[in-house]
Amino acid sequence: MTDLPPDPDSVPSALEAPKQEGDTSMRALLRQTDFLFFWTARFVATLAVQIQAVTIGWQVYTLARETGHDEGQGAFLLGMVGLAQFIPLFFLALTAGETADRHDRKAIMTAAIGVDILCAGGLGLLAWSGHTALWPIFAIAVLFGAGRAFLSPASSAMGPMLVPRPLLPRAIAWNSLSWQSASIIGPALGGLLCAISPATAFGASAGLFLLGGLCLLGIRQSTKPVVQPGSRWTLIKEGLVYTWRNKIVFGSISLDLFAVLLGGATALLPVFARDVLHVGAEGFGVLRAAPAVGATLVAVVLASHQIRRRAGLLMFGAVAVFGAATVVFGLSQWMWLSVAALAVLGGADMVSVYIRQTLVQLVTPDPMRGRVAAVSGLFISASNELGEFESGVAARFLGPVGAAIFGGVGALVVTGAWARMFPELRKADRLE
Repeated sequence: MTDLPPDPDSVPSALEAPKQEGDTSMRALLRQTDFLFFWTARFVATLAVQIQAVTIGWQVYTLARETGHDEGQGAFLLGMVGLAQFIPLFFLALTAGETADRHDRKAIMTAAIGVDILCAGGLGLLAWSGHTALWPIFAIAVLFGAGRAFLSPASSAMGPMLVPRPLLPRAIAWNSLSWQSASIIGPALGGLLCAISPATAFGASAGLFLLGGLCLLGIRQSTKPVVQPGSRWTLIKEGLVYTWRNKIVFGSISLDLFAVLLGGATALLPVFARDVLHVGAEGFGVLRAAPAVGATLVAVVLASHQIRRRAGLLMFGAVAVFGAATVVFGLSQWMWLSVAALAVLGGADMVSVYIRQTLVQLVTPDPMRGRVAAVSGLFISASNELGEFESGVAARFLGPVGAAIFGGVGALVVTGAWARMFPELRKADRLE
């Protein structure tokens, strides 16, 4: 048995990291060709993942309504899509993280993207042929979730391998911004493509996955980590213990889990577009684009004016704004107000995730990044996919408006509770 990971209190934290010598300018980062290939691959693959996830939801809800299901039943089936994607993530996440810490991370990413291309192609064929049965979509959603289980930890762990240590904070910041931007722009683009046709959206997703795979082929550096001794279970346990003991890591990822799990109003956008605001597929595209507008504006600001002080307090404040905007969206009866609330929601989410991902990457040693990323990815997937399931179930009993209000209030309660339970995270100061 190998030794347990060091006490997190003995690991230099994001609050105390010494300055690294060397060129840390943006120009120096742009000279890292392998990182640029990776950055592009991850950005377009994340766009593809989000486009596909949104289009699956729209397709399932539309088919459910067209085949005689009422609004509540359609919302419940929409939530079941999230559950179908989460089940393989739940069972495979820890194994995927250990795999990313033992095998070539570029090869893992390439294989996972290959699975996603097959899923996008299959869904596109179903949509193009006019197939109305729901079970093939759910089956492909399970396979899609399995591919994502391996893609996420491998990509999170590979980025820091491709830049010199002095450039790591800047690379983490830009990588976090690109990931979160794609995570919010992707659903917006998916909504707009759904207005054309689901087959078009799935085709675009497949094309982006293919582009991401081709970008990975341009990476020349070795992406195989230094393998730690011990059995698979020992390595998995080390990752879990480290995540649990490091209060900055555990506090930040669990805050995201419960806040988004409860406040996932975007999962109900097909219901709001069709049956609450009555704006149809075109309005659904606008609603889906609204969080991306807010997130993109905030991303531009963060890219040029990085957060340097009071990072923990800013993260808690952003999550609180996320919850409040969710409540406003649930209460709104006007399209313009709904769009504005979603834009604010997207901007707040951008701030929160940017700070969380930067903190987690900075305090985690490289040999453990895959396993910590897997745990973090499991929490994020739980918040997103289980959040869709929770929203669908809540909408079944409370209606879509009641479900959105309940989720927003729940996110506010979680923010206050976590600020009290994790003082280390609340006092986190510098992102460097």
